[in-house]
Amino acid sequence: MSASLKTYQSLSQKLNFKDTLPHTKDWSAAADFLELITDHCLTTRPRTILECSSGLSTLILARCCQINQYGNVLSLENGADYAASTKKNIHLYGLDTHATVIDAPLHKIQANGNSYQWYKIDKSSIPEIDLLIIDGPNGYIQKNSRYPALPVLHSLFAEHCTVFLDDAAREDEQEIIRQWRQQYQPAEYKYIETERGCAIFKFSS
Repeated sequence: MSASLKTYQSLSQKLNFKDTLPHTKDWSAAADFLELITDHCLTTRPRTILECSSGLSTLILARCCQINQYGNVLSLENGADYAASTKKNIHLYGLDTHATVIDAPLHKIQANGNSYQWYKIDKSSIPEIDLLIIDGPNGYIQKNSRYPALPVLHSLFAEHCTVFLDDAAREDEQEIIRQWRQQYQPAEYKYIETERGCAIFKFSS
């Protein structure tokens, strides 16, 4: 059994899921990244969790909120099929009251003088964000595809907000990290050598 599969199984047991968690090698977040955000959520008990991209992480974070008896997950999803699949799984696992998938097609925005395709959202409908998980949009869409997350969402951060950036080992994400650290000056930053790389930023206002 691979280390990743063992970690998926360990997460399933830790969160007391009765059924095997639905994951795929290509599209699910890596098990070690999911373990990091699970431990953070169970420890810090965030009120509002916002995800960029939905999937297995949505189920796991919603289950954390259920265990905490506190908090909710809002997940932005531009893919109609993925949104439908996540919504179905949320219902199957009895997590409807803890997670909401927001259909958010990509549209053109300007950020730091550049054009990007990013999620179309109504910022007024999003509460202050305590935990932000960034695992989309996909990198193949454009260069530095995930850069707009902070330009768009930084103003919605709660007094204390933690940001997890997945796939942080990639060249584009490394450039995004450099820009964010310079432009937003997080109170804390660290990089963790997970399977795909994880960058963690902590902001305080």
